[in-house]
Amino acid sequence: MSNYSNAIGIDISRDKFDVKDYKLGTHKELPNSESGFKQLLSQARKDHGKELNGIIICFEHTGLYSLPLSVFLTQKKISFTMVSGLEIKKSLGMARGKSDKIDAYQIARYAYLRREEIKEFELPSEEILKLKGLLSLRERMVKHRMAYLGHLKELKSFYKKGKKSLLIKSQEQLIKDLSKQIDNLEKEMLETIKNDPELKRLYSLVTSVKGVGLVVGITFLVYTNAFTAFETWRKFATYAGIAPFPDESGTSRNKPKKVSHMANKRIKTLLSNSASTSIIHNPEMRIYYEKRIKEGKSTMSTQNIIRNKIVSRVFAVVKRGTPYVDTLGYA
Repeated sequence: MSNYSNAIGIDISRDKFDVKDYKLGTHKELPNSESGFKQLLSQARKDHGKELNGIIICFEHTGLYSLPLSVFLTQKKISFTMVSGLEIKKSLGMARGKSDKIDAYQIARYAYLRREEIKEFELPSEEILKLKGLLSLRERMVKHRMAYLGHLKELKSFYKKGKKSLLIKSQEQLIKDLSKQIDNLEKEMLETIKNDPELKRLYSLVTSVKGVGLVVGITFLVYTNAFTAFETWRKFATYAGIAPFPDESGTSRNKPKKVSHMANKRIKTLLSNSASTSIIHNPEMRIYYEKRIKEGKSTMSTQNIIRNKIVSRVFAVVKRGTPYVDTLGYA
């Protein structure tokens, strides 16, 4: 159980951040820079003592905007936590009005009300942060390439075979360049993993599970913080939005279990792709899938079970420390 008696909420934007002390009720607006971080720490120590005993600092996980502050607080060994904006909004219900000052108060209130269960945030290693950045860049490049490929297909339908306009040539070159850059990013990610013994070990275990390739494997490493952020596979499945929960209330009984819409959509999509690949290339999953469909089970529920099987197997091989064994191959 955490031993926090007060919370400081911070609403971060690109150039500045708003600070709200929940119990004192004070508010400050500071620059999102090293000088602003120092002012934040100086004021907090002035109000609550040098060690900041019983104080938890809370702010939203906003990627690049929140990263410098999290690095600063980690270096100063100050307790803090980062949460998603959606979680704060859903947990506190409807709010009247909106401003950075109000948002900072809502964040402080969220942390204070959950002070007994809140967990300190552990900043990922430089290698994990690097992989996350490379993974995000790769995703953007893949989206751009898909857009150009779609547009190129439309353009070609307007031109006779063998004839190419500058429009076509230019987009073909862009697609070629993007493909090359995507390959370079993947090589850099693999090189980063190769140079870190623990990441190399984990990546080897994770990708031993059929249906888990380079992108999904690295996604597991990044979003589990090298398998330190989630205690069980079920908690990760819940985070990814693939864990089914009962939907029963009052007279509504025996309803099928449903997954929550509150999820990391990126991971959910990747796991869906992984499940589809597994159904095609993994005989065990294909047999399981075909059996359920013949029994009249829905395609979506079956695919979701396979997504959960993949996640549970990934966590199992990491916990066990040995690669996945295809038992069907020995049958």
